[in-house]
Amino acid sequence: MAASTESHARGGCVVPGGFTVLSLKFQSGSVARHQLCVKEHRVRAEKNVSRARDRTLFVLNIPPYCSQNTVKELFSQFGPVESVELSEKPGCVNSGSTNVSLAQFFTPVEKQCFQVGYIVFKNASSVAAATAHPYDSSLIISTPQRPIRTGLHKWIHEYTQSLIKPEILQKAVDDFMNQYDKRKEEEAERLKKEAEQQQEDEEGWIKVTKGGRGVKARPHSEGANERTLQKENKKKKRKELLNFYAWQHRNTQREHIAELRMKFEEDKQRIALLRAQRKFRPY
Repeated sequence: MAASTESHARGGCVVPGGFTVLSLKFQSGSVARHQLCVKEHRVRAEKNVSRARDRTLFVLNIPPYCSQNTVKELFSQFGPVESVELSEKPGCVNSGSTNVSLAQFFTPVEKQCFQVGYIVFKNASSVAAATAHPYDSSLIISTPQRPIRTGLHKWIHEYTQSLIKPEILQKAVDDFMNQYDKRKEEEAERLKKEAEQQQEDEEGWIKVTKGGRGVKARPHSEGANERTLQKENKKKKRKELLNFYAWQHRNTQREHIAELRMKFEEDKQRIALLRAQRKFRPY
């Protein structure tokens, strides 16, 4: 026990994994303490270029009521802080950022949980100062200079911030609709120009222009599709071999006889009708 107390007095409390334990209090008069585990961030294949090597401090067990500004001010005592990144799990890239596809008035609800943080200092010596901070000297979150809202005051502030002023929302809607109308007019103008270029000339030829990459092909008109279908049918009829086989010859004769019989019956009905009307004039 004496050795442990002596090590705390000399510097930070080091635990397995290379982490240094820092003591954290909400206020200076608080009895309860919270522990933060910090160490220098060293990863061989780092995907996030914003986490500078030898100047990034990796922090575990950050309370959910600590925002990025709070963490930045809390660790500024070790040196100037360049940036702070909070995420739910280690290695996440910009997991705390809002969805860019959503408007500014529809921000998703942030998950309340303990977080991990990546604190980038301007100087590499600040990382060593943070890891060497003694455990007995607690870091204070809420001070008279930077008070942290809790309880009823926090809920009222969050509810007030969630309300949207009608004039701001109306302005955003008007700007969006103006941009939408402008895009529709540009699209209509583009389609009109393409339609003029695709018009037929006197001989029936159509000028086909090459579209840009990524532009969807416009469907043909109904008249153009019908003409294409007629041309295909004519080609098929020219390629057909008539009366080449014996069964084709028999079918042709049978169809011809059926057509003559149908015409004969139509003529008989027409003559009977004229006789009934007494208008029959054979000569």
